[in-house]
Amino acid sequence: MTQFIQDTLYLLDVGFVRQALIASGLLGILSGVMAPIIVLRQMSFSVHGTSELALMGASAALLLGLNIGLGAVVGSIVAAIVLALLGLRQQDAAVGVVMSFGMGLSVLFIHLYPGRSSTAFSLLTGQIVGVSSSSVWLLAGVTVIVLGAVALLWRPLLFASADPVVASASGINVRTLSVIFAVLVGLTTSQSVQIVGALLVMALLITPGAGAVHITSNPLHAILWSVLFAEVSAVGGLVLSLAPGLPVSVFVTTISFAIYLICRLIGLLRGRGATRDEAVARAYAKECHHAEQ
Repeated sequence: MTQFIQDTLYLLDVGFVRQALIASGLLGILSGVMAPIIVLRQMSFSVHGTSELALMGASAALLLGLNIGLGAVVGSIVAAIVLALLGLRQQDAAVGVVMSFGMGLSVLFIHLYPGRSSTAFSLLTGQIVGVSSSSVWLLAGVTVIVLGAVALLWRPLLFASADPVVASASGINVRTLSVIFAVLVGLTTSQSVQIVGALLVMALLITPGAGAVHITSNPLHAILWSVLFAEVSAVGGLVLSLAPGLPVSVFVTTISFAIYLICRLIGLLRGRGATRDEAVARAYAKECHHAEQ
């Protein structure tokens, strides 16, 4: 145990590890804010589909020798817009079609990549210690954009997420909000793919929010809890992975799952469930809308 602590402290002084810690912290904030809204809008499957096209964009950029982060951003935004436009009525079917198409192209691009196989494999499972300084700046920029958009659209977005029918009848452009939020999901997913990988992206984009709604009925409190859970998972996972030299994603997913189980237990003990949380969130959204009038 002493050796584990010493090795961890030593590695924390290394430059690229500190850079990875910054990336983990930013991703924790970004995914933590988005996760509860994704859960409320029941877009968990869409996130997985978006991650596949983010992987497609990243693998294409890798093959062409371009910036992987920008490739992931382009791929995920295209996926988000396509899903928002085609999947409004048949979301599951649209996600399945887009996901399989993106995965097929990703396999092709990775197969054609002439470089090291470990580099291509990291797109699937993540490699946060390999995040470059340019990727960190890109992550910081995406974080500012997404947080700013969520803050600006918070009330109508929450209303449309909780009860789209009533929101539409109240004059809110639900379709436009869906496209905008899908783009925000795409931006967030593209950054998550670089760090935790396309296969494990839901550990940060779904699990923190899914856990938060079991311990609070207040949407704002859910955001705060979700950010805390995402930070513990991302930063804690990185720190724990340093000494043993194991993939970061293993610890991130394990911590996320443990937090989720604890939240489920707390929710059961309090007599709360996801159904009740959604009902309270819907009522809160309506109150927000009436306050605007």
